[in-house]
Amino acid sequence: MIQRIKQFTDSTNFTKAVVVTVAAVLPVLILARFGLFETGFAIAIGSVLTYPADIQSNLSHRIKGLLAATVIITLCTLSVNLLHNLPLLFYPIVLLLVFFLSMISVYGQRATMVSFSGLLAIALATGHIHTGFEIWEYCGLILGGGLFYTLISVLFNYFSPHRYTELQVAECLKLTGRYMKQRGHLWKPDADREKIIEKQLFIQVELNTIHQNLREMLLRTRSNAGNSNRSRKMLLVFISLMEVLELALSNSFDHNKIQEKFSNYPKVLTTYQNLAYNLAAALKNISKSLENKKKYVSAHHLLEDLEYFERAIAEYEHEVGSAAAAEGVIMLTNMLHYAEKQIEKIKVIERALTLNVNFKDMQGRDRDLEKFLAPEYYPLHTLRENLSLSSTIFRLSLRLTITIALGFIIGALLPLQNVYWILLTVVVIMRPGYGLTKQRSYQRIVGTVLGCVIAFGILYIVSHPALIATLAIVCMLLGFTFTAINYRIGATFVTIYVVFVYSMLNPDITHVIQYRILDTAVGALLAFGANYFFWPAWEFIQLPVYIKKAISANRDYLAEIADLYNKKGSVPTSYRVARKNAFIEVGNLTASYQRMTQEPKSKQRQQAQAYKLAVLNHTLLSSLASLGAYIQSHHTSKASEAFNVVVQAVTRNLNNAVAMLTINEEAIEAPLQQKEELAARFTELKNIRARELHERYSNDEEMLKLKLQEAQLIIEQLVWLTNISEKIVKAARQLESVK
Repeated sequence: MIQRIKQFTDSTNFTKAVVVTVAAVLPVLILARFGLFETGFAIAIGSVLTYPADIQSNLSHRIKGLLAATVIITLCTLSVNLLHNLPLLFYPIVLLLVFFLSMISVYGQRATMVSFSGLLAIALATGHIHTGFEIWEYCGLILGGGLFYTLISVLFNYFSPHRYTELQVAECLKLTGRYMKQRGHLWKPDADREKIIEKQLFIQVELNTIHQNLREMLLRTRSNAGNSNRSRKMLLVFISLMEVLELALSNSFDHNKIQEKFSNYPKVLTTYQNLAYNLAAALKNISKSLENKKKYVSAHHLLEDLEYFERAIAEYEHEVGSAAAAEGVIMLTNMLHYAEKQIEKIKVIERALTLNVNFKDMQGRDRDLEKFLAPEYYPLHTLRENLSLSSTIFRLSLRLTITIALGFIIGALLPLQNVYWILLTVVVIMRPGYGLTKQRSYQRIVGTVLGCVIAFGILYIVSHPALIATLAIVCMLLGFTFTAINYRIGATFVTIYVVFVYSMLNPDITHVIQYRILDTAVGALLAFGANYFFWPAWEFIQLPVYIKKAISANRDYLAEIADLYNKKGSVPTSYRVARKNAFIEVGNLTASYQRMTQEPKSKQRQQAQAYKLAVLNHTLLSSLASLGAYIQSHHTSKASEAFNVVVQAVTRNLNNAVAMLTINEEAIEAPLQQKEELAARFTELKNIRARELHERYSNDEEMLKLKLQEAQLIIEQLVWLTNISEKIVKAARQLESVK
């Protein structure tokens, strides 16, 4: 229990909550002592409105984002106050502001959060109207609050500048370990492999987010301001984790075939499964040590596990006989080599966190890493390109603008006390997707009702102002912490905090809170209804786009692999960028499928196809990674024309699938003659490789035999690659037929 509390208070969410609580509470406490409570409260509002834009990245970007948010919330507050008494100008200009702020989300996560701060400022300002000189005074205090929050955030950053990065690396270790554990589950004789693959796909979605965060933190900071020894260590760990994941993807074993092969010799597979589980457990333990700031001590003896597996292979060969066991030994040896490589990567991670970094471990792997980052500029054409109904952000902006307008209309027609609560609820709840909006609507209403019940229960017992103020601060801290973790719990604590504050300001608290519950319910229903009726972003509409991007990314990755095989030499940065993009786009396709499962059944029109194509693209990515890893780790001769013909055939299939999804063309099926030529090319590849190996290992029959079998596996990989690409074309055609 103590350990969990320690982890909770050490988390990034808790730290951010402490920052915003300090920035909001300090001005109120200090200025209230001089009879300036309202002044302190206005500064606190500025701090709270700036807080959403405080997303982690390098310090320069954080400060720029916070300053941009501060300026925007000040200007939004000023506009609302200046125009409020001019309804003919007020409503059109405010709605245009809402639309514009929503649209700037096209520039990424930071822009989205700055936009969110501006929208909150508009909603809140409509409930706190000032006149005359008070407008400028109030807006000045809002500006001061934003600047004060920025100062507090920067000061906290200096206390522990590397902690966020360490926690993100720890989370990456944990998720990679979880992915590896799922691979271990695949070795169970009765494993539900389809369910396990689905879990792996979902973990990949989470990993994509963590990887992007780490690229921003480690690579952007490195390129802008050099890098400390600690950052260098984290970078080495991150790169090694990427390689662990690539190795896992590039070694997809035929589990059914292997289980059948060794059904009478289960010991060899249980020994390997234990090794697979310990690989995952080692990553999890490293993650815990990093989270808890403790020195890492290895709890697993991976090299011993490797020796046990080697012995199990030897025992199997001895028991069955060399001739009969030859094929099985090749399979097991491939599994052994995979485990050796993974242990090597894990040892690099262990050394990075327990010893001084040996910069030789980097081995040039950090070269040109800046190319993995998204551009830092915000071109106007990006905004223009999204001004159409085909853009999810554009539809969200229209939807939010109309819903805010409806909120104003309802507030004018009905005797509601705090219309701005409706607007705040709409801004906080509404999301691009139906599923998340529905979920947050439910959580918001439940959290609000539950918070009111708990708050009134406490107020019935406690009446001392100092104690209520203390509880309000604690609830504020917990509310901000849980909002990012569990929105329902976060909404509960925020509501308790609001009730406590109102109880100190307004004796008629019951009347006020009744309206808060009503306004929250109205706002939630508006947001939920708008997402269903106003240009809804159903996933089946966007699905072809995600599929096309995943197929295109895999095709580009294949092109880089073929280029590397033809030109030889070191692995170029373009290869690694193409690999990264393939990981991301396949993950995005899986995320689209996840979101679809949260939508109404009537809107899940292509769910089965979405999942099928996500699995096929993941399998294709795995096959490509396997081919790429082989080319990098083996000496290869000049690429033959046959190899390039196979690559062209796969590329042609992928282009066919993309064409169908882009311009609704029918896939052009390869003629029989072309298929026969492709089969002949596979035979040619086998003959070329056999000739090369005979020339190289003519004096070592045992090695020649092993290499020939290995070559056979690679040819089979190319065959498998071709088959997958054909299945993708078929699945894309079926997707077309159900539109």
